[in-house]
Amino acid sequence: MFESAELGRSVSLRQFKRQSTKLREELLRLQTEVLQTARRQIVVTLAGVDGGGKSESITLLNEWMDARWLTTNAYEPPNEVERRQPQFWRYWRDLPPRGRIGMFMSAWYSEPFLDRVYDRIPQAQYERHLERVIRFEQALADDGAVVVKLWMHLSHDAQERRLRNLEQDPLTEARVTERDWQNWRSYTRFIEVAEQTISRTHTGDAPWVIVEGTDRNYRSLAVAEVVHDALQRALRPLPVHAATKAKRSGKKSRAGKRRSDPEGSGALTVLSRLDMSRRLTKEAYEKQLPLLQAELHHLHLRAKDRGIASVLVFEGPDGAGKGGAIRRVCTALSPRHYQVHGVAKPTEEEAAQHYLWRFWRKVPQDGRIAIFDRSWYGRVLVERVEGFAREDEWRRAYAEINDFEQQLVEHGIVLLKFWLHITKEEQFQRFRHREKTPHKRWKLTEEDWRNRRKWSEYERAVNDMVQYTSTPAARWVLVEGNDKRHSRIAVLRHYCERLAAAIEPARDATPRKRKR
Repeated sequence: MFESAELGRSVSLRQFKRQSTKLREELLRLQTEVLQTARRQIVVTLAGVDGGGKSESITLLNEWMDARWLTTNAYEPPNEVERRQPQFWRYWRDLPPRGRIGMFMSAWYSEPFLDRVYDRIPQAQYERHLERVIRFEQALADDGAVVVKLWMHLSHDAQERRLRNLEQDPLTEARVTERDWQNWRSYTRFIEVAEQTISRTHTGDAPWVIVEGTDRNYRSLAVAEVVHDALQRALRPLPVHAATKAKRSGKKSRAGKRRSDPEGSGALTVLSRLDMSRRLTKEAYEKQLPLLQAELHHLHLRAKDRGIASVLVFEGPDGAGKGGAIRRVCTALSPRHYQVHGVAKPTEEEAAQHYLWRFWRKVPQDGRIAIFDRSWYGRVLVERVEGFAREDEWRRAYAEINDFEQQLVEHGIVLLKFWLHITKEEQFQRFRHREKTPHKRWKLTEEDWRNRRKWSEYERAVNDMVQYTSTPAARWVLVEGNDKRHSRIAVLRHYCERLAAAIEPARDATPRKRKR
């Protein structure tokens, strides 16, 4: 695989100056155009052998381009805060907004790669990590990002010369560490794992470019030309899914074809099977509520001591009682340990990123609780029904959401997803009650009334949501909500049961230790 990157390519100083002058002008021009259009972000990953020129290439790009619109992210082993989050949290956190370039060094490939080189993790675990990397990069590319991956290569002898030259220069000697020499001594194994990694993760939307790093001038031009091509791609129109093209042309696509289900046809959904007559007497409610809240309080303290975080998702029709259920949960908790996130239309900053970006930033640290009043499921509910997301966008979101939630669960987070359901008739009564109640009137908007006209469309969207995202790792809990007392007790009971089940296996881990 690396034979073509060991040919000894070189560029004379005269030729370098001639080519670089024009290339720098083009880079600045294209960078400005990409920034102005702000349609797509550019994600540049640099990996490869130590001494291959990763740092020098990033420095060069910052010199040749407008550094204000470039972000550079280099990663050490996770610190205490980062270890308390899922592994990919810090990479999502650092993504550049659309129109800008983010450069990543020692990122999502680095630590697991070295773990595999030195047999600290088995092959099967490394394969699972590469699968996650592929899904991560594909999610970015599907959202419009231009993903560039540069592998900076040196032969075994060239790497030794490079490291010795760096050590002899007072300005660069500190950059060479014992780990660099250890990696050099394991060069054969390093290249073996590198070939496997590149072969497995080289995709059409996120291809690898192998750069020969022996000659500085050649390497600099090669890297700059790759970024130049990426900027050009970022200016091209976004690819449009076949189903979206058909929708725009007024034709039905095969991919988007569904069974006939006219408005008001009464087609069965997962919501049709709920017993909406379920009730809880006031006496039973007043007896069970304090007991469950006390139980939740003590369970959370134990979970906090063990570093077990929780993510609670509340979805449901307008007026279903999400806020009331959330308040009964929060009453049992210390406000220092939880955060409620009310999810509305994305801000300008959030709209410049992948739709999951704002939720990754709100993932709680170990021992804390994040409660979402509406969530990432807006992509497959309101954005789908109201047409804010293209068909190809909300269809692929099911897999993206499943992967996101799988990462939360694998990190040890207790994830509960509640759909609080009410009938259309019950919603009407609650809307009328809000109109007549001064301290509740603010909750009712014209949009709430408008959404009622699409009740059947939302039910079909919920049916698909449950069908495609109720996974073994993250099941949906469908709660009958016509009776608020019943729904609130059901939420508390489910949370207590799940928290108790999570605490039991972790009883010998205080604090819990995680493996990466």
